[in-house]
Amino acid sequence: MINRIAILQPSYIPWLGYFDQINRVDTFIFYDDVLYTKNDWRNRNKIKTSQGATWLTIPVDIHNRLTNHLLIKDAPLADEDILKKHLKAIELNYKKAPFFKEFFPILTLLFSEQYIFLSDVNISIIKAISDFLGIKKINFLKSSDLDIVNENPTDRLIDICKKLKATHYLTGNSAKNYLDEKLFAKNGIILEYQEYIHPTYKQLWGDFVPYLSVIDLIFNEGYNSLKILSNKK
Repeated sequence: MINRIAILQPSYIPWLGYFDQINRVDTFIFYDDVLYTKNDWRNRNKIKTSQGATWLTIPVDIHNRLTNHLLIKDAPLADEDILKKHLKAIELNYKKAPFFKEFFPILTLLFSEQYIFLSDVNISIIKAISDFLGIKKINFLKSSDLDIVNENPTDRLIDICKKLKATHYLTGNSAKNYLDEKLFAKNGIILEYQEYIHPTYKQLWGDFVPYLSVIDLIFNEGYNSLKILSNKK
């Protein structure tokens, strides 16, 4: 029986390819007990405005912290009002989108919650978006709950796969540069690369801009979004 998993760090309102991975696996693991990296996809992403793509960034409180020892799950928010500011920016730029009325109330609830840690923000949003997209029968887990002690990057991934009895491990193309494919094969795990092709879709504000947050797709395409991001339109 095939048991396919993906392991990705929890990112802020991620891009389309992130949700394509979620949609293609049986179990999705939020890789939250690895080192936090500054100014990365963990705490920011892009939306489209009348002036082009712009960043939405969540400041992380790293004051008096050793950033080279800060795990993703322990990265705290530095601005408790930042999500309200982001919600206002989203409303301003997508209020004329075809599916604004269907999707914006969901974001309003999510962005109105009180969060302490960045990973909690990201995981809550990713789960809610997955539900709106119609991704079914997906099991979400956090790597920090799996008690994996191996510190070697490839060995850690393999240990997670083995603990969850995974037969297939789905990962992005960039992993070709650092994964030991022979080690996966030795442990009886089939390594699959995503090979993602970014689709085009209807957008506001002029020429098409790729690699934005998935919310841009949802506001414009609504309930067709999963088919589009899966390249099945």
